Amino acid sequence: MSVLRVGNASGFYGDRFAAWREMLDGGELDVLTGDYLAELTMLILGRDRMRDESLGYAKTFLRQAEGVLGTALERGVTLVTNAGGLNPAGLADAVRSLAARLGLDVRVGYVEGDALQRSDALTANAYLGAFGIAACLDAGADVVVTGRVTDASLAVGPAIARFGWTRDDLDALAGATVAGHLIECGAQVTGGNFSFFTELPDGGHRPGFPIAELHPDGSSVLTKHPGTGGAVTVETVTAQLLYEVGGPDYLGPDVVTRLDTVRLEQQGPDRVRVRGVRGTPPPDTLKVGVNNLGGFRNSMTFVLCGLDIPAKAALVRGQVEAAVGTEGLEFTLARTDHPDAADTEAASALLHVHLRDGDKARAGRAFSAAAVELALASYPGCTLTTLPGDATPYGVFTADTIPQDAVAHTAVLPSGERVPIPPPRVGGLQGPPVMHQALTRGPSLRRTRRGALGEVVGARSGDKGGDANLGVWARTDATWAWLRGWLTVERLAELLPETATLTVERYELPNLRAVNFVIRGLLGQGVAASTRFDPQAKALGELLRARVVDLPAEEVPA
Repeated sequence: MSVLRVGNASGFYGDRFAAWREMLDGGELDVLTGDYLAELTMLILGRDRMRDESLGYAKTFLRQAEGVLGTALERGVTLVTNAGGLNPAGLADAVRSLAARLGLDVRVGYVEGDALQRSDALTANAYLGAFGIAACLDAGADVVVTGRVTDASLAVGPAIARFGWTRDDLDALAGATVAGHLIECGAQVTGGNFSFFTELPDGGHRPGFPIAELHPDGSSVLTKHPGTGGAVTVETVTAQLLYEVGGPDYLGPDVVTRLDTVRLEQQGPDRVRVRGVRGTPPPDTLKVGVNNLGGFRNSMTFVLCGLDIPAKAALVRGQVEAAVGTEGLEFTLARTDHPDAADTEAASALLHVHLRDGDKARAGRAFSAAAVELALASYPGCTLTTLPGDATPYGVFTADTIPQDAVAHTAVLPSGERVPIPPPRVGGLQGPPVMHQALTRGPSLRRTRRGALGEVVGARSGDKGGDANLGVWARTDATWAWLRGWLTVERLAELLPETATLTVERYELPNLRAVNFVIRGLLGQGVAASTRFDPQAKALGELLRARVVDLPAEEVPA
């Protein structure tokens, strides 16, 4: 067959439970993938495995598979998932046991070698590529389970197996990588979390899950099953393409994908063609995600109502510091109050008090009880939204690298045979990405009007360890001509003051009419350790879009 239809039914551990059934029943598929792993997920699975060595995989997948495994076999749909997490062999065994209980004959392969033994880490996993998955499929696997592979590999592996690509087919691998990146987050490419959700046919109520129709040259068409919600448009695809990426060189274990070569074209209703993607040889190293337990954390929130909000916050700060000491304390005052408000909630600000410490006792009841004890001895109207409680452990994520040839990437075939997957024959060190400063322009003679930036641009943001990315795209060529020169790193610092003291990298993707910012250190030690109100920077793009600026007067909302 000239087209490989790869669907996705999970974008994270906790995604829509019914999606596997919906995707299998909704129309034709060749492969159905499920992505369960994120940096935070690996920490969760690591803590699971500390309690029980037989765990370490996403248990939800087994419950979902119980309802669809027979259907997938009957319809010839192969299942590929990274739900194996820290224990792909364990999940493969569990799938075989499930199949036996259901009276099904299922051939299960799995991929391992990503787990690295490091005495200084709770978990350390290299991001493997797609050729191990392909080896399992070539051996006739009905289900392939992996640990930490790159998210896109779940789609690239089946394409390698179908089309017979080798490591030299860099453009095809790059094209499939883009397709895999687009569907890896499930409904985010079909209208989920979309800036212009009010324009979707169903208002964004229940977007369907995506399908990539992959072709032998690596090009693809993004679509979804007929009758499902949401939409597949150039803009919904653009939004996902900008999600959690850095510079134009998108590094992967099998290929470096040039995001600045991607071209999108609306082919019809809910059909977007992805073409023109170029690839270059992969780097000599693999990314390694490392999780450690960083200590313990606790939070209490005070409600400050009415007048003298700063003075009330200062009083609480002094009292809490006197009770538990200053080390590890963090205070954030959210000015959610409105002047002359007619009800308590509208008149109130929130003071969030966080404590992180290596001592569980100090971060636990000693802290939360000290906060509660202020109820009758602090500012007028003192109340809290939280009850006293114990501290919880938090994790710290860091990224490292390891030489490709130092990892024992292994495909375990359905027969039990272990097949080593050699590293790429051609690799090279990648130079630093080229950042793009905004074009220098003289004074604009165009008329302007005041309005929210989001009237004319969309945005998508997310996390990568302690860093955040913020992609912004223009809806028209005229807006792009303005945005490209207007949205500088300096302008971003004015609009988002928390970025002003951080290192910010700026990249342009003209084919997408987009600018992508990488904001180093915004999330500190990663989502599991962050006390930021938006710990994964998911809302950062919408915050930017809400800022009122001088827009070109001739540009009106699309």
